[in-house]
Amino acid sequence: MAAHVNRLLELLPATPKLPKSAKPWRMPAEMSCPGNKFQEIQQDTIKTTRRMSISFASIALVGTSGIGKSLADDNGFWLNGPLPIPSVSNKIGNEETGTRSFLKNGLYIADTGTKGRQYRIYKYAFDLLAMGDLIGKDAFNYVRKYLRLKSTFMYYDFDKLISAASDNDKKPLTDLANRLFDSFEKLEGAVKEHNLEQTESYYQDTTAILHDVMTRMA
Repeated sequence: MAAHVNRLLELLPATPKLPKSAKPWRMPAEMSCPGNKFQEIQQDTIKTTRRMSISFASIALVGTSGIGKSLADDNGFWLNGPLPIPSVSNKIGNEETGTRSFLKNGLYIADTGTKGRQYRIYKYAFDLLAMGDLIGKDAFNYVRKYLRLKSTFMYYDFDKLISAASDNDKKPLTDLANRLFDSFEKLEGAVKEHNLEQTESYYQDTTAILHDVMTRMA
């Protein structure tokens, strides 16, 4: 029984510091309690400890959330309200559907400026070239998620680059973007159906265009 009592004491909060003149009360090493009475004390102690833990956790959460919001507002990375829904203003969507099948919703496309978008397209084209090692290794779901994530950023970045380009560069950029996104749609469809033969064929076509994209963005 003494072992159970000592265990209960370990669950209780630490004893506050008292003045030197005051002597803290200590529980005797051995305590004799009737069985039912001891169970009541045990249950009450556990309930009290749980209530205190929940209360402390609530205070910590409230305090942390307030501090986090304040810091986020100050450093410029806090977004008030829902994520903005991106859109395009150039003709880079599928002519039949008006959009692209590979697009992933719920992504925040950060405005990194023209140079930043150009670098991001270059970097993501390089990442997709490395994706070929996964094809044929029972990783279709991962390949599709990775493809959709990278291609969605490239889609909206290409639109902004086309809008910012000179009149002489708009058409070449638009043609390159449509070649790339047409290939992405075919590849994403084959991956979705777990068609290995088509996936390998469309990926080979896509890699050639990705090299062209990297050359243009370098």
